[in-house]
Amino acid sequence: MPRKLLSMLVLVSLSIAAPAFAITYGEPDGGDHPNVGALIRENPDGTREIWCSGTLISPTVFLTAAHCVDDVETAGWTAYVTFDQEWTSKSKLYSGTIYLHPDYTYRQNDPNDVAVIVFSQPIKGITPASLPSEGLLDRLKLKGQTFTAVGYGVHEGGGPFGFPSGNDRWQSVSSFNSLTSSWLRLSQNPATGDGGTCYGDSGGPNFLGSGSNETSIIASLTVTGDRFCKALNSTYRLDTEAARSFLGAFVTLP
Repeated sequence: MPRKLLSMLVLVSLSIAAPAFAITYGEPDGGDHPNVGALIRENPDGTREIWCSGTLISPTVFLTAAHCVDDVETAGWTAYVTFDQEWTSKSKLYSGTIYLHPDYTYRQNDPNDVAVIVFSQPIKGITPASLPSEGLLDRLKLKGQTFTAVGYGVHEGGGPFGFPSGNDRWQSVSSFNSLTSSWLRLSQNPATGDGGTCYGDSGGPNFLGSGSNETSIIASLTVTGDRFCKALNSTYRLDTEAARSFLGAFVTLP
């Protein structure tokens, strides 16, 4: 959801945390992750706004979170994708067919919060990101492991509710916090030197590693987090059987 719904998210944080949306305590991405794009919402009145983030995982497949696009038909809006570093009125937009995980739900144990947008024509000049092999996170030594979050949206400090607007792609580094069968939770506490995500990044990637050790593997998708974006980034694992069974219908899995 976009910046304009920040106040609404505060009100509806009942049994679930507010969807996470923008990079915090990070830096402009520049050209580091050209395969990460912004999901643009065009409302029925013709206005457009950044709604979520996502990643190109094949020349024709854009990966994002299901909750980013689950109301496209019911709310009557149109989804577009841009891969420009900064989204402007002149940005090139791509459209495609949306597919949600058939078992998507708001269950906390495994929400299956995964979706793809399939383009009719390949996106040229951008190398797609990689998906993890099955059970990858279960096999890794995760203590001390870092992850790189990438996305579009608001940033920390100033502005309404402390989050000023921004339409450009940013990145930040988080450290491992905990792992469950469906969730990879990452620390984004600035007091310990961690960055993370906030209002502006749902559906965006968390790449395995950081700096010179960063890989092209998307370990997980940003899905939710704490209200003030200063504690945890709760991300949905992509190395599980549930995620892979859906994604395997659209791309070749490792």
